[in-house]
Amino acid sequence: MLTPFNLPIASRFVASRILCGFSLALLIVSLAGVSGCGGQKGPKNSVSVKVTVNGEPAVGIVAFVGQDNKEVASTPIKPDGTYQFDDPPPGKVKVLVKGMLGSTPLVAPKSGGPELPSMPGAMKGATPPPKYGQANTTPLTFEITSGKQTFDIPMTP
Repeated sequence: MLTPFNLPIASRFVASRILCGFSLALLIVSLAGVSGCGGQKGPKNSVSVKVTVNGEPAVGIVAFVGQDNKEVASTPIKPDGTYQFDDPPPGKVKVLVKGMLGSTPLVAPKSGGPELPSMPGAMKGATPPPKYGQANTTPLTFEITSGKQTFDIPMTP
C-alpha cells in the first residue's frame, strides 16, 4: 500500500506541493468570505457639505469633534467649497472649519504687503472666520445619523 511516507522523494515533494496549494486556496476563499467580498459597496453613511464665506467657496479643512472634544473625522474642502465625509461615526458633533495658509484673506493685506492671490501656489477661496476653527468658539453643531445627509455652512465674518 502506498502512503506519502513510502513514496519516492520526488513524488513526496509533488504531493506536498499539491497539498500546500490546496490549503492556500482554501485559506484565501475563507478569508474572502470573512472580509466581506461581494458585500455592500460604498459608504453606509455620508455627510455632504458646501462651505461658503459671504457666498464665496471657502478653502480649508472641515473637522467633526465629538462630545469628548476629540476629532472624529476631518477632510479638506474642495476648490468649489464642497466636501464629503464617508462613514462618519454617528452622534452629535461640533463642526470646525479651519482656514489654510495661502487662502484669500477676508480683509485686504496691510499696505506694502504681498497680495496672496497673486502669489504662486496661493489657494483660491475665502478664509473662514477664526471663530469657526476652535471647538470652544464654533457655533456649528450637527447630528450624524445613518444614510446620506447634507449640511451646508454659510459663514459670515
